[in-house]
Amino acid sequence: MSEFSSWMKVGITDLVLRMVEANTVMRDLSLENPIRAIREISHDVTCRKKVRLANGRELTAIEVQEEYYERTERFLERRGPDPQSKQLLQEWRDALDALILQEPERLVRKVDWVAKQSLIESYRERHQLPLSHPRVALLDLAYHDVNRTRGLYYVLERAGKMERAVAEKEIQRAMREPPQTTRAKLRGDFIRHAKQKRRDYTVDWVHLKLNDQAQRTVLCKDPFRSVDERVEQLIAHM
Repeated sequence: MSEFSSWMKVGITDLVLRMVEANTVMRDLSLENPIRAIREISHDVTCRKKVRLANGRELTAIEVQEEYYERTERFLERRGPDPQSKQLLQEWRDALDALILQEPERLVRKVDWVAKQSLIESYRERHQLPLSHPRVALLDLAYHDVNRTRGLYYVLERAGKMERAVAEKEIQRAMREPPQTTRAKLRGDFIRHAKQKRRDYTVDWVHLKLNDQAQRTVLCKDPFRSVDERVEQLIAHM
């Protein structure tokens, strides 16, 4: 739910993938049983639960993150970090420090499980309810309700209690305008013109098709190609 958490997850994954593409040597951090490990980690708010790796080592989730962080930090030092990578690295460090020091409340505006835990504990204290009470379970579910009028995450967001990663006007623009440097621009241009011309069409990730007698189709394989003469010609002949 948290925009900030999503930004962190996508951004850190991008940094790690950059290291993989650059053939950076990494320790083997493969988990012996990933599904079981994720379940065990998710049930441990102290972040101290150790899980077994494929090579027999046992580490906490924080220790695994520390290894990735240290490698990423060195990688960016060699390459020279861009402003966003530098910000990601700093936020990552701050989050790890907060969890290591057992001070998750520092992340209450940024991390979903911390925000939800704070909400639930406050509710339980106010109504003198055990953790097993059905109303507490309902509160847990209500936090993740994607309906913006009743979802508890959005209630916190509107109250200014959750960190935003993107301005609302940027979200609204993104709903109307696809990224201009990817294949999505081609799809967006094609769909917009087809609707204007009242033409029947079919679109998926890679195909742009006019459902006419000629069944004209353009195959767009490159996700980073935002200009294509074939698509321009297809639009011109609508």
